[in-house]
Amino acid sequence: MEMQELMIKRRAATGKQVAKQLRRQGIVPAVLYGGAKPEAVTVDPRAVLRVIHGHEGTTQLLTLKFEGDGGGTRMAIIRDLQFDPVSERLLHVDLQEVSADRAITVRVAVHPVGESLGVKDQKGILNLVLHELEVSCLPSQIPARIDADVSALMIGDVLTVAELRVPEGARILNDPGQAVATVSPPMAEEAPAVAPAAAAATAEPEVLTERKPKEEEAADEGKKAKKPEKSDK
Repeated sequence: MEMQELMIKRRAATGKQVAKQLRRQGIVPAVLYGGAKPEAVTVDPRAVLRVIHGHEGTTQLLTLKFEGDGGGTRMAIIRDLQFDPVSERLLHVDLQEVSADRAITVRVAVHPVGESLGVKDQKGILNLVLHELEVSCLPSQIPARIDADVSALMIGDVLTVAELRVPEGARILNDPGQAVATVSPPMAEEAPAVAPAAAAATAEPEVLTERKPKEEEAADEGKKAKKPEKSDK
């Protein structure tokens, strides 16, 4: 992996109020781990975002340069980034100093390669289950990405970690049986909704009995109540 350069500056003051003040000045507080004790430093958030742009999901190897005090250079990785959940501004950076001859554990992005037969011939849907992997390697051998060949996958097939081709010098730490990608059946089309007017048209008509006017009802009642007179003999 190509090493990128990042300028950092030591800071003496720490604490929440100091961190807020630094952010108002357009500077981000950071901590460099790996030495005898953690070192409080600051970084330019724009420089950090330039470093990670286009490499999301993969740990970046950096050459750190100290600003102003001739502190030399350090080899390090970005250990963690903290963003504001609302504004998505970078709030804090954790850096980890590393040694060239000691293996480290890093994150490496998974990149699907090829067109799945299940998508091409069966109209299935490719699902990338695992977007990044835990990898152990020397700092100089961090892969930019790990390709996942999905071209042979049919509907119902699963590509596992064990089937991935691992770059030389790297070792994947994930469970070998863990799913990386699958192809699922196409989503069933929903039945079209029946419009209210159409539903009413298809419903069985209700049989209504015509109601007689009140006057006719009264007349009928009168006829029923009146008995026929007997003829005189």
